[in-house]
Amino acid sequence: MIRPGTPADAEAVADVQVKTWQVAYAHALPRDLLMGLSVEGRADMHRRRPPLVAEVDGAVVGFVAVGPTHDEQGDGELYAIYVHPDHWGTGVGRALIEAGEQRLRELGHCDAHLWVLDDNPRARRFYEIAGWSTDGTARRIEIFGFAVGEVRYVKRL
Repeated sequence: MIRPGTPADAEAVADVQVKTWQVAYAHALPRDLLMGLSVEGRADMHRRRPPLVAEVDGAVVGFVAVGPTHDEQGDGELYAIYVHPDHWGTGVGRALIEAGEQRLRELGHCDAHLWVLDDNPRARRFYEIAGWSTDGTARRIEIFGFAVGEVRYVKRL
């Protein structure tokens, strides 16, 4: 079930984010840094801006956050989508991305983009299957002091 998140979901959402980062980015970021991520450190953001959440048997197993773009160009943006690794391949991610796209349409957005690590083949394949495509835009960002590359995906909603 996909539903609007509440501030009470913040710790569960942060737990999904931390556990997903620890698995999904293990090839791109140092293990000690990933293992040191704190649920408490991420929960405050999710408390202030609760995302849409996916529940299975009453437990939050994923989330998607969307809204107006933070970039100078563009319309809507998919800020984040994470599914707990124990639920990868179960359809939770597909339901979340569809709900996120629908929420963007409800907010009046016609086009959306997202940023993904260029060295994240699993996520990139997921976005492509969901109808997103790269537009040739790339950038370098810093995550915990490490420079990584990102590519932009776009979709007409």
